Amino acid sequence: VPVKASNLEGLDSLLSIVQMPKGIPVATVAINNAKNAGLLAVSILGIKYPQLREKLKMYRERMKQEVLTKADELENNGYTNYLKSHFQR
Repeated sequence: VPVKASNLEGLDSLLSIVQMPKGIPVATVAINNAKNAGLLAVSILGIKYPQLREKLKMYRERMKQEVLTKADELENNGYTNYLKSHFQR
């Protein structure tokens, strides 16, 4: 996982990861995005372990439903009301 650890906002970490030589495969995620790194690992392990594959499938379905719910709320209430109801101080 590339980490923001310098004045370069993590770009130095990202570049050090993607500059691997031939024969060294790289799977990387966005800077400071350990959650997606974990999801990538689970998707790889899910090839061998069906229970992990199923849990990841259920997680992604929950994410999809959350997005659809938010989209409906935005469409029905408008963005200004959505922002007021979710981001009031």
